[in-house]
Amino acid sequence: MRAYVFPGQGSQFPGMGKELYASSSRVRALFSRAGEILGFDISAIMFSGSAEDLRATAVTQPVVFLHSVITALCMEDFKPEMTAGHSLGEFSALVAAGALEFEDALRLVAVRADAMLKACEAVPGTMAAVLGMDFKTIEDICAGIDGVVVPANYNSPGQLVISGEDDAVDRACAALKEAGAKRALKLSVGGAFHSPLMAPAAERLAKAIEDTAFKAPLCPVYQNVDAMPATDPEQIKGNLLKQLTSPVRWAQTVENMIAAGATSFTEVGPGTVLAGLIKKIAPEGAIEIESVG
Repeated sequence: MRAYVFPGQGSQFPGMGKELYASSSRVRALFSRAGEILGFDISAIMFSGSAEDLRATAVTQPVVFLHSVITALCMEDFKPEMTAGHSLGEFSALVAAGALEFEDALRLVAVRADAMLKACEAVPGTMAAVLGMDFKTIEDICAGIDGVVVPANYNSPGQLVISGEDDAVDRACAALKEAGAKRALKLSVGGAFHSPLMAPAAERLAKAIEDTAFKAPLCPVYQNVDAMPATDPEQIKGNLLKQLTSPVRWAQTVENMIAAGATSFTEVGPGTVLAGLIKKIAPEGAIEIESVG
């Protein structure tokens, strides 16, 4: 079975999308429509913006989404039998599976980005990558730290990102290193994504999701919150909302997709981060993995 996966925030790069834009008038029309929906010239930022310009949350999420979805639309043999996306990438996965229309998904991405930005400004937070330690040990250590610090991204065996209040993350990093973690390194991010500190953002996003039409997807979409396939529109909407304050269970998602019969994974969109993670999760040599974009 062919699985298609879509990257999240952090995969952007200066100049992204230039070749896509030149590929057809249909693509140029999509870029133009995206700019109208967002209220700014997204193509100009993608093509000419600096790395710093692209790092702003209100920009990053739409540009990654746009690049991923348009890349999928340009693939002649695009026939997914299952899809999944990492954090923001879940919106791309839903469009690719036919559960969301392009324009509706872009509007939701814009609302999500703005809501997350405001939540970060209201309650400062951070994230840290923990390497070389099993998931259960990290969970237990975080649970014993005063303040808010939780697992946020289960990326691959030996790689988990934690998220929460600045001081709590600092204390957790110290405890994790003392307990034997190979590294516990704070990341340069705008806030505590996928943690309880994103609750205000979830409240803002809830109405937008409820007001958006979702359809049953053409294939199962594996969602971040439970790493399980979903086909019911109401379940998809609920999981999409929970995602903001819940961890991204990426390692478990890939494992479940393989168990369900995935024999190839194609990462669609900017970067190759997900392909690299899948290589660490999948049995060596058992799965075909490629990146397109």
